[in-house]
Amino acid sequence: MKVVVTGGAGFIGSNLAEELSKKHQVIVLDDLSTGREINLKGLDVEFIKGSITDLSLVNRVFSGVDYVFHEAALPSVQRSVENPVATNEVNIGGTLNVLMAARDQGVKKIMFASSSSVYGDTPTLPKRESMTPAPMSPYAVTKLTGEHYFNVFSSLYGLKMTCLRYFNVFGPRQDPKSQYAAVIPNFITKILNHESPIIHGDGEQTRDFTFIRDVVHANILAMESSSEGIFNIACDRRVSLNVLADQIMEIIGERRELIYDAPRSGDVRDSLADYTLAKEHLNYEPGFTLLQGLEETIQWFRNQ
Repeated sequence: MKVVVTGGAGFIGSNLAEELSKKHQVIVLDDLSTGREINLKGLDVEFIKGSITDLSLVNRVFSGVDYVFHEAALPSVQRSVENPVATNEVNIGGTLNVLMAARDQGVKKIMFASSSSVYGDTPTLPKRESMTPAPMSPYAVTKLTGEHYFNVFSSLYGLKMTCLRYFNVFGPRQDPKSQYAAVIPNFITKILNHESPIIHGDGEQTRDFTFIRDVVHANILAMESSSEGIFNIACDRRVSLNVLADQIMEIIGERRELIYDAPRSGDVRDSLADYTLAKEHLNYEPGFTLLQGLEETIQWFRNQ
């Protein structure tokens, strides 16, 4: 089949493109604003440099395409707090373009990368898809808006879709150099460089970390399934950032003193998913523990 991965030069997108390319013809659309072309090195994919904010380009790229994996976005809660307009233009305007082009080009189904951030900081754990969203950042608002757009295009135009709410994805190809780097690549590179990890807050905030290969598998399951809707994709285990840092230091074999900084605006306190719906409808089950994922990720960073 012919598939498109928007944002396919990014962390999640490139891992997804790699797996898809083993069986399908893959086109990657990415403007390289946050993605990196080196992530596609050695992959059997067609790379088109361009933005999802360009509707005419998206229409051309989607021509004759069977499935679309919409991973393109301006990531980072913190980035969205600092520049909500840019986040809105790409994550909402660009997503609308993706939907328009998919509708007009007859795409069979779209898999949309949503986010656990839509739940906000509600104290109820675990997070279930039936809960009322309470976004705390512009980024979270854009992801929730994307879900609403998908539902509308599904009901109005019959466009088939699956929205996957990712919970704290980590793994190889995650960029540690960005000022908005996620916590795991940040911790790993700090410790490998004999530096102390920096934690925003007291470190007792918890996350449900999901290994990239589980996320890739969930996307492929969604493509192959007739089921539609919104599904949590996670590991169903939560860990504090203090414990996370300790586990990473244990694997690397180096102890460093943790540095604590002020909490960041828009960050939720605790995150834990119930992935029952994904299990029932997509046959999704996480295949990697946090420890297994950390070991593979640390080895990848060492090899860089």
